[in-house]
Amino acid sequence: MYLLYSFLTLAVFVLVSPYFLYQAIRHNKYIGSLGQRLGYLPVSLNVDGEESIWIHAVSVGEALTARALAADLKERYPRLRLYLSTTTIAGQHVARRSLQHVDAVFYFPFDWAFIVKRTLNIVRPRVFVMMETEIWPNLLRLCRARGVKTVLINGRISSRSYPRYRIIRPFFRRVLADVDRFCMQSDESARRIVELGADPAKVTVTGSLKFDSLEMPAVVSHGKPRERVLRFFRLSPNRMVLVAGSTVRGEEPAVLKAFARLKGASPSALAILAPRQPERFGEVERLARDSGFVTARRSDLPIDTEPRADVVVLDTIGELAQLYQVATVVFVGGSLVDHGGHNILEPAVFGKPILFGPHMQNFKEIVDAFVGNGAAVQVGSERELEQAMISLATDPVRRAKLGAAARALVEANRGAKEKTLAVIADLLPPAGSGVVRPFRLVH
Repeated sequence: MYLLYSFLTLAVFVLVSPYFLYQAIRHNKYIGSLGQRLGYLPVSLNVDGEESIWIHAVSVGEALTARALAADLKERYPRLRLYLSTTTIAGQHVARRSLQHVDAVFYFPFDWAFIVKRTLNIVRPRVFVMMETEIWPNLLRLCRARGVKTVLINGRISSRSYPRYRIIRPFFRRVLADVDRFCMQSDESARRIVELGADPAKVTVTGSLKFDSLEMPAVVSHGKPRERVLRFFRLSPNRMVLVAGSTVRGEEPAVLKAFARLKGASPSALAILAPRQPERFGEVERLARDSGFVTARRSDLPIDTEPRADVVVLDTIGELAQLYQVATVVFVGGSLVDHGGHNILEPAVFGKPILFGPHMQNFKEIVDAFVGNGAAVQVGSERELEQAMISLATDPVRRAKLGAAARALVEANRGAKEKTLAVIADLLPPAGSGVVRPFRLVH
C-alpha cells in the first residue's frame, strides 16, 4: 500500500506541476525551496550531527502556534537542537522572524522515502512533532524504523475532512499505527481519530495550543508601540477601523460594499484588507480602487503618520495578528465563502468584536464556544454581514461587551501547552511527568 501511495502522490505531482511551474515563473515561488523539498538541506544546518527535536508546521498559523512550545522545549532539552519545517513560503518567512528559540528553519521534504531519508540523516530527530493533522505516511514509517518517536499535537479532524479520511480508512489505520501519541484539540476530534484507527490509549485531549500561543497586546514605550507595524497606523482616537483578515476570493466585494455604508455613517473610517494569499494583493488593491476608494498598500505607507487612504491592503506577511488591535470591528475571512474559516483567537486576545460568516467548520468547537458565550457574531449572508457591521459600528456598548467576552474566553481556555509538554515528556525523558486531564472549552 505504501508503494501505491508513493505512486499516486507522484502522479498527482506530475499533474499539478504545470501550476507550480506557472507560480515559479509568474510569482517567483518555489524555485529557491526546491532543493530542501528534495531533501538537500545545507550541511551547516547540523554540521556536528547533533540529535534534535523536529517540529513540522505547514503554514503561518501553525508556525505561530509552535511559539507556545519552542521556548519550553529548548529549556527542557538543552542538549537537543530544535528545528522547524514549513510547507508554505509564507510560513517559512513567519517562522524565521517569529521563532527565536528555533535553531533552524527549513522546507518540509516531499514524502517519498528516498527524499525523507536524506532529511532524516541531516536533522537526526529524537522526536518528530506534527502540528494539527499533518500526517505523512512514508515519513512516519521511516521514523518508526529508525526509533524516532512521533507525536501529533494540536490535532483536529474537522467535519469537512473526516469523510475524506474515512474513504482511505484501511490505509489510514496502518499509518496511524506509526504515530506514538496524539494530542487532540477536542473530544470530538479525539473520537474521530479513534474511529479512524488510532489506539485510544495513545490519545489525549489537551485543548487548543492556539490559546497559549497568542501574544499579549503590545506595550507602548515612550510613545512608540513595540510592534513596528503599528507605527504605520498612527490613528486619530475616534477614527473607525474595519480589519478584514485572511479574506479569500469572493469575500472582498461584500466587505467593500459593507464598508461603503460604514463610510456613510463615519466618513473618516478606514478599512484594512488582509488577503489570505499573497498573490492576490494586486487583485484586492484593484477591487478597492474600482469600488471608488482611495487605496494604498501597507508597504507604501510612511512611518509614524496616519494613513490618508480609505482602504489599506496589507501586503506583508506576519503583521495581521498585531494589527487587529487597531480595529473597531473585525471580520475574519474564509467564512463567507466555503473555505472552512480562519483563526478568530488573534483578534479575541485584544478584546475586539468579531464577525464571521457561516462556513467556520474548521474551527467548530471554538466558534460554538464564542457564539454561545456572546463573544462573537456569526452571520449567514453578505446582507447580514453588512447589517451586523453597521450595527456594531454604531453601538459602542455592544462592541465592548463582545470584546470583553472574547478576551475572557481566551484567558479561560489557556493550558494546552503544559498538557502537550507532558505528553512529549512521556516520549522523551528526562522531562518531568504530570497528569494530563481532558480539556473542554470553558463556557
